[in-house]
Amino acid sequence: MVLQAMAKRQALRQGAICGDLDIQGDHIGRVPGRIGACNIDDAVRVRSVAGVGLSQPAVISCETARALRSWVVKGVKPAFRQRGPVVELKVAAHYVCRTRNNQPGAKVSEHGRGRAIDISGFTMKDGEVVTVLKGWGQGTTLRLLNQTLKAACGPFGTVLGPRSDGYHRDHFHLDVADYRGGPYCR
Repeated sequence: MVLQAMAKRQALRQGAICGDLDIQGDHIGRVPGRIGACNIDDAVRVRSVAGVGLSQPAVISCETARALRSWVVKGVKPAFRQRGPVVELKVAAHYVCRTRNNQPGAKVSEHGRGRAIDISGFTMKDGEVVTVLKGWGQGTTLRLLNQTLKAACGPFGTVLGPRSDGYHRDHFHLDVADYRGGPYCR
């Protein structure tokens, strides 16, 4: 058993990024964008955080990866403890060089800087998938989704969900923007 534990720890060390064994993936380095403000200086491709897989690898910054890990540990896992455990986050979007809400003339989105990730659902160990779109209007899933959304406020600087606007009706937008007045959560 000791040898198995040591082998598992070694495997974790090999896939660890951002100086954290709980964040597994690959270091990418600089990712340039087609718009000048779009780029990530020290990008990573994250496959899992705190033992929870991502439905697709997410290209983000280490700051975003650490916020995601914190949210999973302190918000997602506790919220879904009775129903789960959660084994996968459904990633709707990560790095993409674009403006906010794809609006012409708008500021560059935090997605274009690797500072944002969109989550559209949660997969449980038994295969059940709780999506933001369908689960937001239902009793017990609404409570769980609301709990996870509230828990994101703090680790992330901007948290937008179905109540914020029509652009976010089917996912949680989470980014690490820093505001003088504290996090912006809707």
